[in-house]
Amino acid sequence: MPRLACLAVPLFPLAARLRSEPELRHEAVAVVEGQGGQARVAAASRRARQGGVRGGMTLPQARALLPGLVARGRDAEGERAAQEALLEVAERFSPRVEDGGEGSAWIDLGESPPPGRPGSDERALAAALAAAAERADLPARVGIAGNKLAARLAALAPGSPTVVAPGGDAAFLAPLPLARLVPDPALRERLARWGLAAIGDLAALPAAEVTARLGVAGTRLHRLARGLDEAPLVPREPPPELREGLELEWPLAALEPFLFIARAALDRLCRRLEGCGLGCTRLGLALRLEPEGHDERALDLPAPTREAKTLLTLVRLDLERRPPGGAVAAFALTAWPGTPRAAQLSLFGPPDLSPERLATTLARLFALLGPDRVGSPRPLDAHRPEGFALLPYAPPPPPPARIAAPPARGLLAVRALRPPLPLEVRVTPEGRPAELRPLESAETANRPRLEGRVRVASGPWQLEEGWWTDQPLAREYWDVELAGGALCRLHRDPTTGAWHADGIYD
Repeated sequence: MPRLACLAVPLFPLAARLRSEPELRHEAVAVVEGQGGQARVAAASRRARQGGVRGGMTLPQARALLPGLVARGRDAEGERAAQEALLEVAERFSPRVEDGGEGSAWIDLGESPPPGRPGSDERALAAALAAAAERADLPARVGIAGNKLAARLAALAPGSPTVVAPGGDAAFLAPLPLARLVPDPALRERLARWGLAAIGDLAALPAAEVTARLGVAGTRLHRLARGLDEAPLVPREPPPELREGLELEWPLAALEPFLFIARAALDRLCRRLEGCGLGCTRLGLALRLEPEGHDERALDLPAPTREAKTLLTLVRLDLERRPPGGAVAAFALTAWPGTPRAAQLSLFGPPDLSPERLATTLARLFALLGPDRVGSPRPLDAHRPEGFALLPYAPPPPPPARIAAPPARGLLAVRALRPPLPLEVRVTPEGRPAELRPLESAETANRPRLEGRVRVASGPWQLEEGWWTDQPLAREYWDVELAGGALCRLHRDPTTGAWHADGIYD
């Protein structure tokens, strides 16, 4: 028998606002819809309800009862983020989750196991669901039943979590008021004239009579009242990114107050990433400016990270480098997730550097230096040995196993000197190097010292590149062995006659 769980957050607009502003949890708060004196209360906190504030009141009426009432407008961005966070909590328990909207989600628990079998303790599962939602700052109620309607009504029943026994959906629904099943007031009034007060009263009527009087809609309501809900669970497709944001109560023109509020949104974003086992590889920031401006930017990270402090530093540096140009009225932070890099563990040696800490350090350096001064050098496909290009930093993942080094074949490796070391070279009448002398300068004080008589000189090898450009390159390369045994590579510029040491053979 299939089993479904329902996560439902009562007073969802209020819960989403308190998730974004936790400092209001112990205040009398009302979330309102509309503008000015026509704004009406959509949800109110417990302290506000104790003061007499009820849903549907206008804001002046509510403040007449409770002068200290804190009013906040509905936050579409905050509610969207809260709904996504609720669905992510549900997906930790099952891969098949349907978005119920407005603070609700259905979870497919599969077939109910026989009593005594592992997984049969559905009450413990419901308690774990409620605890996971509470850790996400969403006070959700949980109900478990055989269909979506019964699971939702069980979640909203007093004493949550509520578990309906397998096959007991109709018995659970029977004593509930008919208003829980029929949202249309006109239809409820019509059924009340028939003498129906509970869902079980409607279920007891003959199906043919209900169909004859109410049509297809009546047939569906009658089947729902009997606990027969054929509506299938439609699993949602997880979004490719995670998003957190907030509509501010008043526009912010200074940077520090905005960063203070953005830090809380980044903390929530990083907690969601950690719950999914992911890191942020790209961070987007969208700003709505007063009066009608808009600013969007994206920050690329060198490696996935979920450190809020690092992300906040990147946002600060980017806003300081390019101010938005107006007061911020609302913002949204978008994280494109990626899998964090795995670190190689060690049993005996010191622990390796954490990939996340490395990514954090690199991200700060990249933000300080600028995008055009960071990357990974790669040699160019050209004749010039020192030529290189700057490519995006994307190191490969660590190998799954240690790779043995190939056997040596007696080859020499050259240690390139960058920049090349200037030398004074005495040559033979044939133009071959005969003796090297260093050129003393501040630039060569801490560099290798090459001097002495040349024992063997091999060359020259001609290099010519870019002869068709305004800055052509022409060189003569020599490999020389000094009397002391050192092997080095020299090059000479034919146009100026200057000699340089290009590298040393090790």
